[in-house]
Amino acid sequence: MRHSTCVSQALAWAVALQAGSLAAQSMVEEDELSMAFGDRSTISIVTGRPQPLRRAPAVATVITAADMAAMGAVDLDEALEAVPGMHVSRSVQAYAPQYLIRGIHSDFNAQTLVLQNGVPMTTLFFGNRGNVWYGQPVENIARLEVIRGPGSALYGADAYAGVINIVTKTAAETPGIELGARAGSFRSRDGWMQYGGKLGELDVAAYLRVGRTEGWRRTVAADAQTLLDSLFGTRASLAPGPVNTFYDALDGSLDLARGKLRLRAGYKLRDNGGVGPGVASALDPVGRARTVRATTDLSWSDVEIAKHWRADFSASTLYHTQQFPQPLQLFPPGAFGGAFPNGMFGAPNLWERHVRLSAVATYAGFIHHQLRLGAGHDDLDLYRTQELKNFSFISSGPFAGLPTPTPGAAVIEFPVADSFLAPQRRRLSYFYAQDEWSFARDWTLTAGVRHDQFSDFGGTTNPRVALVWDARLDLTAKLLYGRAFRAPSFIELYSINNPVNRGNPNLRPETIETLEAALAWHARPDTRVNLSLFRYDMGQIIRLSEASLFNNTGSQRGRGAEVEVNWDASRAWRIAGHYALQRSIDTASGRDAGHAPHHHLFIRSDGRFAGGWLLGAQVNHVAGRRRAAGDARPAIRDYTTLDMTLRSGRSSLGWEVTASVRNLFNADVREPSLAPGLSIPNDLPMAPRSFYLQTMYRP
Repeated sequence: MRHSTCVSQALAWAVALQAGSLAAQSMVEEDELSMAFGDRSTISIVTGRPQPLRRAPAVATVITAADMAAMGAVDLDEALEAVPGMHVSRSVQAYAPQYLIRGIHSDFNAQTLVLQNGVPMTTLFFGNRGNVWYGQPVENIARLEVIRGPGSALYGADAYAGVINIVTKTAAETPGIELGARAGSFRSRDGWMQYGGKLGELDVAAYLRVGRTEGWRRTVAADAQTLLDSLFGTRASLAPGPVNTFYDALDGSLDLARGKLRLRAGYKLRDNGGVGPGVASALDPVGRARTVRATTDLSWSDVEIAKHWRADFSASTLYHTQQFPQPLQLFPPGAFGGAFPNGMFGAPNLWERHVRLSAVATYAGFIHHQLRLGAGHDDLDLYRTQELKNFSFISSGPFAGLPTPTPGAAVIEFPVADSFLAPQRRRLSYFYAQDEWSFARDWTLTAGVRHDQFSDFGGTTNPRVALVWDARLDLTAKLLYGRAFRAPSFIELYSINNPVNRGNPNLRPETIETLEAALAWHARPDTRVNLSLFRYDMGQIIRLSEASLFNNTGSQRGRGAEVEVNWDASRAWRIAGHYALQRSIDTASGRDAGHAPHHHLFIRSDGRFAGGWLLGAQVNHVAGRRRAAGDARPAIRDYTTLDMTLRSGRSSLGWEVTASVRNLFNADVREPSLAPGLSIPNDLPMAPRSFYLQTMYRP
């Protein structure tokens, strides 16, 4: 009996060792293939160079174009909901997306940095991507790289809660020509063309997309004017009434490469856009928004400048404008006790121009070290503002702060000095150093620090340290510390002539310190498990004081865990999912910071069947969203959605067809409106069940 037990134990150990050996062998092969070809197991934004994801000194996720196609995602926001620890919420400002990472929420979501091919997409006024967003199509996206946690030691301002890098397709990733068309619910239709190939010695990738949607028209039962009606004894509110989420879209890009030189250019136009529930939280059936974003990016990469030294150089430009060709109806006819018989209108228009220069040098002459030095200069210019409106504000007396109409309540252009903001310019110079030190077998220490010097509020220095241990061939452990900052936006620094939010030029950056521990376990050749634990402390949070002046008055602490599992059940069936748990506390009130989910569960299953058909399904469960301090409403309702996608294999004639349904069971999905909840008390209604049919042709 004893001998039998020993034999059984020996056999068990042998099986375990063989499984571990197979997992390890699979991992080594996977790393080699990833470094050669690039896939979801490789990431470049963590240290600035490609490396295996599981060894990267950060908690990160990669979503490939194949992943996005399998999940039926047609927009960036749909793909990002699949990132552990991230939830895509919405703002009342034209339903602009808010990428909430680990419970960090704010009015404009300026704490999440979005890059495109490594270049910030940040605009100056709100400090985010712009409030007139209206979607980002995924057809031209090769991969998404997401860091959860601070990234200011490498990327500077606003790499605070996390970093999202959108990597667009090159000629190698779009061989030949692709034509596509899509139509679906809400009278949505899109058409696009992509091409990748050679023009002489140039590698060329081109993309053009035209789209339009009438958007969903879910009903808002009560709005800000409903509250004003109760105060003035009027009935001016348009609620109950629908939100407006329609827009026209034009996207284009060109990628030219020759050797180590690459030139990218992009254009994004959103026109005739509805403004959701209204930018003042009062329904607006007439306001229309227009935004243009034009970018260029020139890079010269991997240049040998001396023995052991290699360098990268880049220059980029961004032109961005936000306009309201049809002024926003801030409040409807009859607002403010009849003071505005035709409605209260405004159009805060702005134009920005950014120029960024950077250089990075890598030194590999030290044994076991990879030294990276970088420097750059940004010239960020909000060079023009314009405000058209039919009101001003009473400046003194018992009615100070209330709007008063212009003569005849006519919409007129106000002088810049009397508008919402005067033109402003920001210059930024920075330098950073980073060392990857393999100080022992299976141990790597990455340490970096970056100093940013701003022309308008001074300097800030932010370090990070990451210790990575390959405990076994199938198990990697990480311990991470980082500090990051968010730069004050121009609305926070320089807003004028607005009694409800006044700028404060003495603001300091928001700060955060984060400590993380993570495990990446290749449990079996077909199974990967990732676990991360985190805690953070935020300070100098910029909030409005009782005097409606922006001040560094807030602080917040948070903690949580994220677990992610990927199981290749067979060659034709894959299951992936994650669960995120977080709790964030506003330290001043001792209450939940609000808005972000405490629990987020996402499960996805993809199966391939006879004839090359692919059936995908995904469940998204969002729960435990609390109200912020001062908001007495009940907790935001939980929801669960189910999406399904059926995609054909590519036929011999080059055709591929996709059919998808989102929110199959028509769940009542709502995202939180802001505290105290008197403006839109029943929160922001999201899209009901929707369908689309897509076809693509690649000869």
